[in-house]
Amino acid sequence: MTEEHTYRVLVRGRFTDLDDDGRARLLAVAGEHDMLAAGFTETGSLAYDHTLDFFSFRVELRAEAERAVCDQGKALAAQAVAGFGVDFRDLKASATDMNLIKIKRRR
Repeated sequence: MTEEHTYRVLVRGRFTDLDDDGRARLLAVAGEHDMLAAGFTETGSLAYDHTLDFFSFRVELRAEAERAVCDQGKALAAQAVAGFGVDFRDLKASATDMNLIKIKRRR
């Protein structure tokens, strides 16, 4: 039996074909989606700035394989962006296996 690992998945993409209504919806809550404040959570965090060009989505997932979490992260990012009624393109995902990270403690 394969062991489940915790992955931090970062999905990046671009907004596309934004109309005035879509821009207004995104800008109305832009302060809640600050690029610098977004962290990795189990439900995911969508982040973008006021230029409304690029966005990122950060999520922490558990799985046996990295490929599975990248695909799941992309699906969650697509759902989060589509929730604003806007289009996107160029989704790219990368995952970090947190079980393999070694923490060097100060003495």
